[in-house]
This record gives sequence, structure tokens and C-alpha cells, in this order.
Amino acid sequence: MKYWIITFFISLLSFNTKAQINTTFIESLMKQKPEQFGAILSNPAEYRLQLFYTQIDRDKNNVPHFKEFSYRLNPLEYFYPASTVKMPMAIMALDKINNLNIRGFSKSTTLYYDSVGARQETIYNNPYALNGKQTIEQAIKEIFLVSDNNAANRLFEFIGQEEMHSKLAEKGYKDAYIRNRLELGRTQEESRQTQAIDVFDDNGKNIYHINAQYNKQPLPNYNAFLGKGYMNNNDSLINAPLDFSVKNRIYLNDLHHILQSVIFYDQTPKAQQFNLTKEDRQFLLKWMHTLPTESQYPTYDTADYWPAYCKFIYMGSEKGPIPSNIKIFNKVGDAYGFLLDISYIVDPVNKVEFMLSGVIYCNKDGIINDSKYDYDTVGYPFYKNIGRLFYDYELKRKKTYLPNFDSILP
Repeated sequence: MKYWIITFFISLLSFNTKAQINTTFIESLMKQKPEQFGAILSNPAEYRLQLFYTQIDRDKNNVPHFKEFSYRLNPLEYFYPASTVKMPMAIMALDKINNLNIRGFSKSTTLYYDSVGARQETIYNNPYALNGKQTIEQAIKEIFLVSDNNAANRLFEFIGQEEMHSKLAEKGYKDAYIRNRLELGRTQEESRQTQAIDVFDDNGKNIYHINAQYNKQPLPNYNAFLGKGYMNNNDSLINAPLDFSVKNRIYLNDLHHILQSVIFYDQTPKAQQFNLTKEDRQFLLKWMHTLPTESQYPTYDTADYWPAYCKFIYMGSEKGPIPSNIKIFNKVGDAYGFLLDISYIVDPVNKVEFMLSGVIYCNKDGIINDSKYDYDTVGYPFYKNIGRLFYDYELKRKKTYLPNFDSILP
């Protein structure tokens, strides 16, 4: 009963506020494969497992209608969102450009990042870009292709901590906090401070200046402590839980709905639509499903970045090609033992589509930062199996009207 209350409360904050979320179906589906899911279902709290699934039915005009299903969705059970926060950052960066409405300023415009505080680095170029320039466009590509942390941090500087929080709250995600850069060890004070940015047009003219930003707004303490111990920066074991109280936080259903707001922009309530042009949406959709091996510039070493890299749901850790009929629009994350995937899966050949998002904790020994996580034995196999379980279900599910994907896969 407690999970029904929690999930109903969460649904009030986002899409489908009039619809009740089904909290039994996902578990019943997993129980059909005890050899794959039995161990996890017997003790889901150990894995801090949460799942969110959206079933999509089209009407005669191809308009999608949604039914939502959850498993153990719980805002009180903290998880570290890792790189999944890069997805809303990418969307908010495009939103900001459109709201600024500066003549000559687009996602392909050159940005120079100036150092104005401690441990900030002046950045003038990007060696991974074809023209060597630092742009929002290039950062977003790198985020979705290989989940590049430096690219995400450029967006953090551009949007700013306070603006990210106010924008997410404005769109209905009031408990979402992207308060820290990725992979950089910075104090909370340093995280409040961004760099100054100058914007240059194609002729090298400075057309806009963004002052360094400082977030003066109070930030919450989540009172979140995880693990039975952790390795500190000196590789010494601390026999106490790791404090996550001042790290990034965003709920699974919020990440799911943010992705949904791009995939199904016209069906998103106006109050929750980010300010995206049609071209912005097509740009995001393209790079959400483009594989590292399909990128012409930059190119990536296939030994490190295989075709299904960052496609956990349905593919797990498989290094072979994704079936040609499958397109996966998603953003993954992995850190501190948490493995996440926020995904929309399409099979235009067999007319299958669904959204599935999850978080699973893969850290049986309870020690954080020891680089001994159970991703390979628990997390990746789980995501491969759960993705294929739902794909097989959707493949057999009867639909009155088959979907047309022209607006998603032009």
C-alpha cells in the first residue's frame, strides 16, 4: 500500500495527473521469468530497484496515448543519478539559447569560457569538434554519443546551478537538483560559481557576454547516507556510510518524463514543455539514438566504444551490433554502484514502441568507491533481460492502430 501512495503522489507532479499508475503489472511480468529476475525480486530493497514503464497506444490519427506503470517508485529511497542528469542539461541549454534570443547566437555558435574563480580553467577550443570550436551543439553530441563528462560540464557553466534548479521547478520537477559538475571534485561553494562566457559569431565578433553566475539560493540537505563503508581520496577505507546529502538528485519518473517531453513534445502539457524549436527536437532525437560507431566526427575507438555502448536496456553489455530494426533513444548513467537507463525503444519494422526507465544498485559488498561494483554480473544482465522482456511483451500486445514513426525517425 505504501508504494501506491508514493507513486500516486509523484504522478501529481508530472504527466497524466488524472491517471492512476499501475504498481503491480511490472512485477507480475518479471515473475514470468524467475530464472532471470527471481533473485532480484526476492530482495529488491538490496538492489534499490525502481522501474517506470509507459505503454503507448496510437489513435486513428497517430496521436499517442499513455498508460504508466511503476515498480518500487519511491522518492524517499535516494539514488545517485550519475550521467542521466546530462539529458535535462542538454535540453535546458537549447531552451536557454531560445529564451535569450540573441541575434546570431545558436547552438553552433562559438563559446569561450573564462576562468573567474578557483580551480576554473579557461577553455577556447574543443579538439573533438570538426572546426575545433567549443559549442553547445558539440557538447550535446558528445553527451549522447559517449556520455562525455567535460561536455556536460560546459553545459553546467552555460546554464548555471541556480537557473537549472529554477527551470526544472518551473517545468514541474520541483525536487530535482543538479548541483555538481561531473567527475570534478569541487566544494559546494565552488559548485555554486560558474565561469564567465563570451559568445562569438562566425566572423569572430563578440556578440554576447554571460557574466559568471553564483547561486545564492538555499539548497536542501537530503539526509542520504549509503553503503557500509567507502574509500576516500587517499584510498583508505572509511567504515561509515558515504554522505550523498549534497550530491545531485532527480527522481526516476522525472527523468522519464523529461525524455518523454522531447519524444512526444506535442502531447506534453504546455507548462512542462521546454522552449525547443522543431529543429532542436530533431537534433536531440538524432543524437539520442546515434551510436558511437556511426559518428563521423569525432570518431571513437571501437575497442572502447562499441555499437551498443550506453544502451543498457535491451543490450546490456553486449558488444555486438544492435539489431537493425531497433532504435534506442536514451541516456544512461553509472556511478557509486548505481546503474541507470532512461529509454524509449522503437521497432519501426514490427511497429513496437515503449518507454522504460530503471535504476538498480549493484554493490553487494557495500563498499563505495572501491571500483568493485556488480555491473557485469547484476546490472547489465538485468537491463538486457528487462528490455527484451518488455520488447517481447509489446511485440505480442494487440494494438487497434499501428504507430507511424515519421515524426521521430524522419
